Amino acid sequence: MGSALNTRLFDYVWVQFYNNTSCQYNLGNVNNLLSSWRKWTSLVPATKIFMGLPAAGSGFVPASVLNSQVLPVIKTSAKYEGVMLWNKYYDDESGYSNSTRNSV
Repeated sequence: MGSALNTRLFDYVWVQFYNNTSCQYNLGNVNNLLSSWRKWTSLVPATKIFMGLPAAGSGFVPASVLNSQVLPVIKTSAKYEGVMLWNKYYDDESGYSNSTRNSV
């Protein structure tokens, strides 16, 4: 995958920051997640990167943590394009209101 990304043919990259303990949010600790974000944004030549997060399960980031600890950091990157959630089903089941989801 690295060879493909290094071709500089990709403007947008959607990165999965979960299902891998070295790069995901874990029990109140955003350090691995933010460290991995910094690594991806410094090494990948794509112009825009989305942070892929789970809507539930391993690596799930509560909306309050996302808004207070993650977004303020990743939004400072010129490569920040947004956050994507997987899987919509779990997002719907999480009980968060539409206003909470739309604020991210």
